[in-house]
Amino acid sequence: MLRLITDFDGPIIDVSERYYRVYQFCLEEIQRPNQQVQQLGKAEFWQLKRSRVSETKIGMISGLDEAQAEEFSQLRRKTVHTEPYFHYDSLAPGAVEALLKIEQAGIDLAVMTMRRFRELDYAFNQHDLRRFFPENRCYCLSNDYVKTRDIDDKPLLMERAIQELPPATDIWMVGDTEADIISATKHNIKMIAVECGIRDRSQLQLYKPNFIVQDLSSAVNLALETTRQQTS
Repeated sequence: MLRLITDFDGPIIDVSERYYRVYQFCLEEIQRPNQQVQQLGKAEFWQLKRSRVSETKIGMISGLDEAQAEEFSQLRRKTVHTEPYFHYDSLAPGAVEALLKIEQAGIDLAVMTMRRFRELDYAFNQHDLRRFFPENRCYCLSNDYVKTRDIDDKPLLMERAIQELPPATDIWMVGDTEADIISATKHNIKMIAVECGIRDRSQLQLYKPNFIVQDLSSAVNLALETTRQQTS
């Protein structure tokens, strides 16, 4: 049996608009009356995020002083994963078609995300995605989970998945961050990093995934083709 474990934000959901709206809100909240700031355009902002420029640095690039930038960073952290902003998320181009292909190919599919249960549930309802992910194939954080760092928390989810899921002959992980790559590598799972998420290619390369492709659809094609070659 071929199994594919996919991250949610990045391969399936485009979070760039939510992150940008939170950036705009935080900049507006932190700037002093009559202070001149330089609000970044979405493309420039998102490229800074994808190349892992810190929130504090983004604040300073936008015209805040150091103390304000620190405050901006803290406000952003508190705001970005709150419900008023989740409706800005959209489906990544081609994601549903890729999920349908997974279903048609008989691949065992699981989702593994740093979203809390209520946040994942919200997105399932908003984008009609629940049909692809039975409850016993959803690995996310409990609503009261105290997050540390994704690179520490996500491998724990992977460990749980490996213990709970039935055996598979071939397992692949698809994701867009260093946490995904670390989780897969730690458990000897083949890792396909996608460029359509919150890290650019140069950042992904630092963590040495097995493959880097454009999006979920490309990842599915790669996993199917590799498996076909191995069994032919």
